[in-house]
Amino acid sequence: QVQLVESGGGLVQPGGSLTLSCAASGSIFSINVMGWYRQAPGKQRELVATITIGGSTNVADSVKGRFTISRDNAKNTVYLQMNSLKPEDTAVYYCNADVRSYGRRTYWGQGTQVTVSS
Repeated sequence: QVQLVESGGGLVQPGGSLTLSCAASGSIFSINVMGWYRQAPGKQRELVATITIGGSTNVADSVKGRFTISRDNAKNTVYLQMNSLKPEDTAVYYCNADVRSYGRRTYWGQGTQVTVSS
């Protein structure tokens, strides 16, 4: 079994910064793509950013230039550095990983709340 554990959410003022972390553990051979998604109240879950094992990234236009995704392959951990946060960034942020174990499966974290408010 594989688990994704997120950390780093919280309350921040507009213009502030937060860094989210997500560590994968369990029976893992490799993780091709890791990413972050978010879901605001009353809205559908949307992609924030993804990163491949080789370091190629895909970042949503709404956060481009403000958010940076990175990963540590040795630690099976993905990070999301969020700068210049806006109230519209308020959401539950979910970690996602495409894991090769004894099979191949996509896993989700439990979610971490990010609230941007003065």
